[in-house]
Amino acid sequence: MRTLKLLWQLTIPSLVRQPAQPSLGLRRDPAPSVWSYRYQRLMLTPFYRRLVKVGLPVGAVLAVAALWLASDDHRALVAAKYDAMMDAVRERPEFMVTAVEIAGADRALTAAINEVARIDLPVSSFDLDLDALRRKVTDLTAVRSAQVKVNPGGTLEIAVVQRVPVAVWRYADGLRLIDGEGVMTGMIAERADRSDLPLIAGDGAKDAIDESLRLFSAAAPIAPRVRGLVRMGERRWDMILDNDLRILLPTHDPVPALERVIALDQAQQILDRDVGVVDMRLGDRPTLRLNPVAAASLREAIAANETVSVAPIQEDH
Repeated sequence: MRTLKLLWQLTIPSLVRQPAQPSLGLRRDPAPSVWSYRYQRLMLTPFYRRLVKVGLPVGAVLAVAALWLASDDHRALVAAKYDAMMDAVRERPEFMVTAVEIAGADRALTAAINEVARIDLPVSSFDLDLDALRRKVTDLTAVRSAQVKVNPGGTLEIAVVQRVPVAVWRYADGLRLIDGEGVMTGMIAERADRSDLPLIAGDGAKDAIDESLRLFSAAAPIAPRVRGLVRMGERRWDMILDNDLRILLPTHDPVPALERVIALDQAQQILDRDVGVVDMRLGDRPTLRLNPVAAASLREAIAANETVSVAPIQEDH
């Protein structure tokens, strides 16, 4: 009898939950199944828990958005909305530039900067490329460096460091202003426009601007008479004085040679004489070349002196 009852419980499931009765030596295992155990362990991992709670919803939203944006009309609508929003932000009064201020430039350079900048006011600060504008300004030869920024109040400030000309360079195409680095800072129509600056000329003169400035400094005692320096063969200088008097300076150490000429002039006034050229290319042997009129007079005087010295002496009889 007990055997039949045990077979009934094992083979035919009971449809009605029976109250717990003492099993005949068999106990129910409370442990979960293998797959249930693995699932519970997996959900205890932070990564998978966030993936289920956050990743899946976000992925679903992105999938729906991608399907919606697959339509050309929908993409055009989004682009139009974005452009309208950005235009509304750009055109707000606090982002508008209404004035341009240029600092550190003279009148001519200010006009040149306005010409290259070409800014139509008012303009949104978002539409200004400050780096490109700064490059345009620094490309001007008269500008050493520049800073461009938008100040509060809608003012675009262009602060430049202008190159200061130190000499006038006479070249084939006219008169150029150059700074201490030999960079052209502008042009002038006539020499009288910048008579305060020394004059240099010749090929390669701007490349030796440092040496020319030292020569002008050494010529301070005779500065009123100095007309300029001419670069000869791109290797040495000739100093031109009034009355077209020319001082030929050596290739090397021209400053001491010029100082020697000035010392000779202070001692013997050689520059006040009828001299056309003072040749200092041979430092140990200065050479003077007279003007044509003075040379002719000297030759006549020498010839007359020789005639007198070789005339026969008459004897008394």
